[in-house]
Amino acid sequence: MIINEGYDKLNLKHPFVTVGVFDGVHLGHRAILDHLASTAKKQGGESVVITFDPHPRLVLSGKTEGLFFLSSLDEKKKLLAESGIDRLIIMSFTRDLGNMEACDFIRKILVEKIGVKHLIVGYDNHFGRGKGGDFKRMCECAELYDFEVEQVDGVYAQEGIISSTSIRDALLKGRLEDANRWLGYNYAITGKVVEGRKLGRSLGFPTANIKPCDIFKLIPADGVYAVEVMLDNKRVPGMLSIGFNPTINKDKSGRSIEVNIFDFDMDLYGSTITTIFRFRLRDERRFENIEELTEQMKLDKQLALRLLDRTTALK
Repeated sequence: MIINEGYDKLNLKHPFVTVGVFDGVHLGHRAILDHLASTAKKQGGESVVITFDPHPRLVLSGKTEGLFFLSSLDEKKKLLAESGIDRLIIMSFTRDLGNMEACDFIRKILVEKIGVKHLIVGYDNHFGRGKGGDFKRMCECAELYDFEVEQVDGVYAQEGIISSTSIRDALLKGRLEDANRWLGYNYAITGKVVEGRKLGRSLGFPTANIKPCDIFKLIPADGVYAVEVMLDNKRVPGMLSIGFNPTINKDKSGRSIEVNIFDFDMDLYGSTITTIFRFRLRDERRFENIEELTEQMKLDKQLALRLLDRTTALK
């Protein structure tokens, strides 16, 4: 996949285009991307994805509090590359761009800069000022500027249509398995290992405190998770806690992400690691004393190993 920052001097070959934020690049997005790639290939064209950085909501909302997303730009690049598209164009999102009328965006960028021949969009795709560019408006512009436009149906799970919003909501409510199923892969967080209070070591479970590399990366609900950690390109098992450590931290200050990597006791301070969320084990809770907490952590480890071993055996 070729990545372009901006859209000048591209010289695209019969471009088949889709436009979107693609937060998480989930199964609904994959349906669009698969159709884009296969259609372009059949007709001898080039499959092109246009996305935006920063996320439009960060620019248009006027505030960043409470805004969290499923994927960083680097993660999005990797996921889009895996989808088999030919080219990714990353547009810098500004207020001027956000205020552009839909048909002006189509004419000035998709037609004049990209040379679109075939536009493929999702079931709920809107763009342009006030999201005025719905499918009907796209069809009107396509007729005016002589290109084809096609809409791909949404992908449904038993719980409803799959969307970035529904996946974010599932993660925040502790429904990890639903989120992973709708993503089509296991949710992950990449972060730097930072200095912590080293309480886990005193309990026999040394932990690495993780600070996410992307400040807008969504952190799942507080609780304990069975995870895999990428170390030297290998996946190693562990368990991860998100929360305030209420048994030890009485005033509930300082939410943390701490991972205990099983049978591993090397210094990781300053390293960047990726933690893959496989199963949610339980809610965070306050224990009466340190001894109760330690016994529960032993049970957590046993359950995590059992779940991770089972899924490894099924591969």
